[in-house]
Amino acid sequence: MRWLMLLLLAFPVAAEEFYPEVKPGTLLSFPQDHGAHPAFRIEWWYVTGWLKTEDRQDLGFQITFFRSRPMVDQSNPSRFTARQVIFAHAALSDPKIGHLLHDQRVARQGFGLAGAAQGNTDVTLDDWELRRDHDGSFAAHIQTAEFALDLELAPTRPPLPQGDQGFSRKGPQPSEASYYYSLPHLKVSGTASGQKVTGEAWLDHEWSSALLDQAAVGWDWLGINLDDGGALMLFQLRDADGKALWSNSSWKAIRRWRSPRTGAEYPVEWEVETGGRRIKVTPLFDDQEMDTRAAGGPVYWEGAVSVPGGRGYLELTGYLQRLTL
Repeated sequence: MRWLMLLLLAFPVAAEEFYPEVKPGTLLSFPQDHGAHPAFRIEWWYVTGWLKTEDRQDLGFQITFFRSRPMVDQSNPSRFTARQVIFAHAALSDPKIGHLLHDQRVARQGFGLAGAAQGNTDVTLDDWELRRDHDGSFAAHIQTAEFALDLELAPTRPPLPQGDQGFSRKGPQPSEASYYYSLPHLKVSGTASGQKVTGEAWLDHEWSSALLDQAAVGWDWLGINLDDGGALMLFQLRDADGKALWSNSSWKAIRRWRSPRTGAEYPVEWEVETGGRRIKVTPLFDDQEMDTRAAGGPVYWEGAVSVPGGRGYLELTGYLQRLTL
């Protein structure tokens, strides 16, 4: 879930001097880049995947931690200064329930409430956490009133830099970019609401100071783990007419679903094309809409999907209203 990207749609020119710029030719370095990059305006660790229970039932899950650096005086000695803010969202997709279970939290860094460590993944918010151990595996713990996730995610391959060696363009201007890598095909084990589960997941880690063209009203993103060991990340940014402003693939909607709660209409089935390959995308179930307006966020669709020879996660934003500050 990447809706904090919308915080970067517009901000004062002074921000260009306040935050560092994402530049091409900067090589990613591990394990250092698994950790936080606190000088940059925004950063997120985004984990999605498919789980299977012991009785062979499919579940989808999403865990996202965001770190945001507000435009405040970093030299202010007050412990209450919000030098860094941590947001987190989590969701469980269960076809038996037929809609998402989800929760979200936010706190300023410090006071033992929240933090994002440098040097390795170690992001916490109250009792929620995502940590990377020295053996390279990740541990995630999420406890909510409706569901719980206690998962271990073991990489099966090295980090995959996106774009040009980790420099990922998000628009026609070179400054509209992020540093971005993925860890596809994470082997998952653990429990979901007390049930033993196994599965496969995808982790994205991005950080930036400016991302989106101001003409963008939303985006579509898809991460796929293929059964043959391959992996695909596809996205497009859309303008007010629904046309692609910037894309690494071709997207064609073939079926839509209208939310009975918000009235938003989402293209939940797609035919996407990349490198001459056409891929049919089908949701685990239709009602995977997320409404975060109570926490100051947007309404969007994010859920588990399948493709011929693989499974993944799809995110659809800007279908109820334009994403703006």
